[in-house]
Amino acid sequence: MNFMESVRIAMRSLSANKLRSSLTMLGIIIGVTAVIAMLSIGRGAQAAITNQINSIGTNLLYIRPGAPVQNGVRAAEGSAATLTMEDGTAISSVSNVVAVAPEVDSFGQMAYMGNNTNGRIVGVTPDYLNALNGSVADGDFVSSSNVTARSAVAVLGAGVAQTLFDTGEPVGQSIRINGQQFRVIGVMTAQGGTGFLNQDNQVFVPITTAMSRLSRGGRFGAGNSVQVLNVKITGPSAQTQVIQDISQILDQRHHVVQDDFTIQSQQDILNTASQVTGTLTIFLGGVAAISLIVGGIGIMNIMLVSVTERTREIGIRKAVGARKRDILAQFLTEATILSLSGGIIGIILGALIARLISGIQLGSSSISTVVDPDAVILAVLFSAGVGLFFGSYPASRAAGLHPIDALRYE
Repeated sequence: MNFMESVRIAMRSLSANKLRSSLTMLGIIIGVTAVIAMLSIGRGAQAAITNQINSIGTNLLYIRPGAPVQNGVRAAEGSAATLTMEDGTAISSVSNVVAVAPEVDSFGQMAYMGNNTNGRIVGVTPDYLNALNGSVADGDFVSSSNVTARSAVAVLGAGVAQTLFDTGEPVGQSIRINGQQFRVIGVMTAQGGTGFLNQDNQVFVPITTAMSRLSRGGRFGAGNSVQVLNVKITGPSAQTQVIQDISQILDQRHHVVQDDFTIQSQQDILNTASQVTGTLTIFLGGVAAISLIVGGIGIMNIMLVSVTERTREIGIRKAVGARKRDILAQFLTEATILSLSGGIIGIILGALIARLISGIQLGSSSISTVVDPDAVILAVLFSAGVGLFFGSYPASRAAGLHPIDALRYE
């Protein structure tokens, strides 16, 4: 019996029990739908984070203070006050360094009339725009004169401006940051992002103002110490040499043998984020795949029932010359058709669900989904594999029936 004949017989057998076949496919449909939807959420999060990091640029280095050790106990990374604005000035002369932007930051509350929001407050210099590829949509950014005069001015991220002013004009208005009055001089171009990577939920102030007026328990109060030195270089090819040159200069300035700072590249951050989101995607897919296994068990149960119901039919076919492999192929074909049909329907439903939930807001971020072709191919192959695996036992049981015993079965 050829393949097409097996398919024709399988379709006729399945159509004779439409309701039972539909309920059997339901487990596979739910499983594949869940896999496609979950993988699309994981891939969407991965793509969103990757795009956000790449939008800042791949030619960035982040220099952060090291961790102090007191009484043999090492504190958190970045908690030492070992980097200063003067360090930034020193390394700006390194070959292949385009810009150096020192940064201090904390979190606080911004309020305007009856509206308020919480976000990150970043103390910066004018070089911040060049170093991190930022742009101002309205008004001006922090200037050198603002830094020198310690001006109480602020540049709002697009999300903060939207929350505080809605459709109003922010530039020229006064807001309160942690209870202190600041004049809005500009609004940043919307960049998007999720969670801590959301560039729009930030407020930028002159770095000297942040140090002198927005200190929280001495966080900005240690002289000219900074939390980060953002360094823009000419390109990734110069990264290794620039890191070596910067390390040498900072070691000399700090009079240390072992680095009291850490240098991290944008590519390092991208790799770490990709690993985290990749693990999340695998976890989501694995959880959803459990329902596929349950669906496969359902196929095996129904196929065993079908073998029992068709015992006399199997005996007749063997009596007229059907070989063991013909019976095996017939039942395997039925199981595969059930799982593949359920898989195709599940793929369609999963893609529709992914499209429906894409863009749904969860707090300050939104769900982003991406249905990759490899996820679709994986779902098809997995559903076919489920049919073959769970259909093999009922098929082998049917093929192993003795013709005489099968004919005598009632």
